[in-house]
Amino acid sequence: MDPDIPEVVSVIIVNYRGASDVLECVRGLDGLDWPRDRLEIVVVENGSGDDSESVLRAAFAGRDDVRLIVSEVNLGFAGGSNLGAGAASGSILAFLNSDARPDAAWLTAAATAFRSSSDIAAVASKVLDWNGETVDFVGGGLTWFGMGYKEHESEPDDARFDRERDVLYGTGSALLVRSEAFREAGGFDERYFMFFEDVDLGWRLNLMGFRVRFVPSSTVFHRHHASMGSFGAYRETYLLEKNALATLYKNLSDENLARFLPGAMALLARRSVAKGGLDSTSLDIRSYSDAADESSASTEVPKETLAGLYALDRFVADLPGLDADRARIQQERRRTDGELFRLFGSMIHPLLPDSEYLEGFRSIVDVFGIEEAPARRRVLVITGDALGEKMAGPGLRAWKVCEALSAENDVRLLTWNAANRASDAFEVAHVDLQNERQMRVHEQWADVIFFQGYALHHYETLQQSEKVIVADLYDPMHLEQLEQGREFGGERWSAQVRSATDVLNQQLARGDFFLCASERQRLFWLGQLAALGRINPATYSADDTLEELIAIAPFGMDSTPPEHTRRALRGVVDGIGEDDKVVIWGGGIYNWFDTRTLVRAIGVVAERHPDIRLFFMGVAHPNPDVPEMAIVSSTRRLAAELGLTDRHVFFNDSWVALNDRQNYLLEADLGVSTHYEHIETTFSFRTRILDYLWAGLPIVATRGDGFADLIEQEGLGAAVPSRDVEALAAALESVLYDEGKAADARAAVARVRERFTWERTLRPLVEFCREPRRAPDLAFRAGLPDLPGARRGAARTPEERFQAISARRHGLSRDLALARHYLTTGGISSLAGKVQSRITHRRASRG
Repeated sequence: MDPDIPEVVSVIIVNYRGASDVLECVRGLDGLDWPRDRLEIVVVENGSGDDSESVLRAAFAGRDDVRLIVSEVNLGFAGGSNLGAGAASGSILAFLNSDARPDAAWLTAAATAFRSSSDIAAVASKVLDWNGETVDFVGGGLTWFGMGYKEHESEPDDARFDRERDVLYGTGSALLVRSEAFREAGGFDERYFMFFEDVDLGWRLNLMGFRVRFVPSSTVFHRHHASMGSFGAYRETYLLEKNALATLYKNLSDENLARFLPGAMALLARRSVAKGGLDSTSLDIRSYSDAADESSASTEVPKETLAGLYALDRFVADLPGLDADRARIQQERRRTDGELFRLFGSMIHPLLPDSEYLEGFRSIVDVFGIEEAPARRRVLVITGDALGEKMAGPGLRAWKVCEALSAENDVRLLTWNAANRASDAFEVAHVDLQNERQMRVHEQWADVIFFQGYALHHYETLQQSEKVIVADLYDPMHLEQLEQGREFGGERWSAQVRSATDVLNQQLARGDFFLCASERQRLFWLGQLAALGRINPATYSADDTLEELIAIAPFGMDSTPPEHTRRALRGVVDGIGEDDKVVIWGGGIYNWFDTRTLVRAIGVVAERHPDIRLFFMGVAHPNPDVPEMAIVSSTRRLAAELGLTDRHVFFNDSWVALNDRQNYLLEADLGVSTHYEHIETTFSFRTRILDYLWAGLPIVATRGDGFADLIEQEGLGAAVPSRDVEALAAALESVLYDEGKAADARAAVARVRERFTWERTLRPLVEFCREPRRAPDLAFRAGLPDLPGARRGAARTPEERFQAISARRHGLSRDLALARHYLTTGGISSLAGKVQSRITHRRASRG
């Protein structure tokens, strides 16, 4: 789609006995800053049974942009909206209540969000009261028993609600949905009639892998006529109760449905009795008396109570159809409950203040284990790299780790460097270097701590922590220092290598779980772990493959293919033209790279092909702690001496922003990586190669590392001997100027790239965080107390202690998590009550 041509938006307004509101709403649409020829207005006259149809026909006569659709019967909001959507032609469907007035930027703000990402299927507008002063909708929560609720309703609107974020659902009073996604999801569920059909749609879109985005600059003002009042509040209760159960039944996983649905039905009974002010013990035989009214076969029951009973009965009647929908939804789901629970808000929300109801609520939550399902672990991720639009490899990896983990966990990303970027999915914070007080706050918050680089070295708090610690070893720093410190020689060189080795040994001695980048690296790290005594009977008896100690989780790439959004090289960099052959060097220039041989090879090819261009993407590292290395100035001098600078060789003196790098890559013809063949190369994992795979580029690289083997095995381009100018020149010339070979390489790249998406590479870490654990040998050292029944002071073998710890792990971690929750949300008295309840429950179970 041409970004300069706005989408056609179909605004759908459902009328039920409110024609005057519809006319005012349409007048409000006339004030939108949206091209009139890209706007379609669909008004659904939804069986009002009054003069609405004639009034609307007369008002819209002669207006080509308004379509009137008439239903003879009231289909409810869900059915009426579906009827309008079926008649709409726009690529975006905008559902708008008839008693609402859109802000002029309502559509433009939403369209900007849609264009930002193809996985945004719906935009939830900010909805304020008619005067724009108080909140009607700025996000919604969902209880474990299926009831949606508005967060911050009736609070003053202020800056708290001006941040875009992903949400579970938007309100149907002002909701925009891509028409293709709406139809793929099946639209609103017409069994709902009204209430929670928007909650259900948002949940289904999220399950399908789409996102629903709250966009506060897309604003609507809502009058609220309380249309249900004339029908009786009990009818609203009936629909709310029935639809809540249906929403749970269709969308929860099998595991969580088995826990939530029985509790929800039990709670419905308690809520119905409480709303009616009834005494549920009145029919107990122990309350029998000789009074005359005992012989009566009937008693007076409020309709509010009957509404719950009838809702449950209708849910049962609807089960066959709901079950068919559930089967389809579960088969098509792309996201787990754990990923979506973070969007539910406060799930443990009773919604009713009645004391007897609250007592039953608490009992159901405890007995059915409701709080166990949505419990999210807290993962602290620590990097020493700068976080911003321009990020080097470690910072980017830490960011992607947070994105991957935040689906199922609460995640906080720390850096002692610059932190100039925010995320909707996780918290980003700065911590002062070696500030133990600041780090202690974060350490106490976390259940799991993941770190890179020197974090453990810098903070004693982390060294002393008993939390589960994951060390990221994808970068063998001590091997890098063999090359990086070579230029200094003597004691300084030795000191740099020794320091890096000590830092890594400290990590290897303390970590509970380790990540590395390749099978080569894993074997290398296993050797170092063995030397430190970490491969021992305890770790081996727990897992004789040691995969639970160290796993392969290489650097990854985005699964979404890159899109070219602006000119970056051709016709922009002076000297690089539209028809030139562009070789790109992704990332920085470091001492272990052989850029001098590459520059000489470019000079050789340029003698036969004057159109060849080499572009170095980054010279100045975004992390100010990383100094410019000697190879940078050496490479510049050589290019100048050969007369290649700004003719065939070009240097970007800054660093390309993370979200801009695809524009450079997509204008290149080939990606290149050259290095010396030494020990650093053997165990390296060149992340720039992943960018080439991501952009679909053929690759020419030096032999000696794992990627060179992959290039040769899969036909991704060419791999050549180290320091061989002629061989490198021949490879560049072949891949650049042989169209057949270039096409074959691109096809191979397209096939291989799927192995390295972030979703795949970080899977071992995601799975570990689902059940984090202390390493068996470190758990032994922690001196956990003996289990009940053990002889006091009796010694146990490591194997016996491991079995004991394993048996206790789940119960202990669960109790600690619940204790923390109760203490945070209810204070000491709440925690004491829960402890007493748990003791009573366990005594009863033993008896």
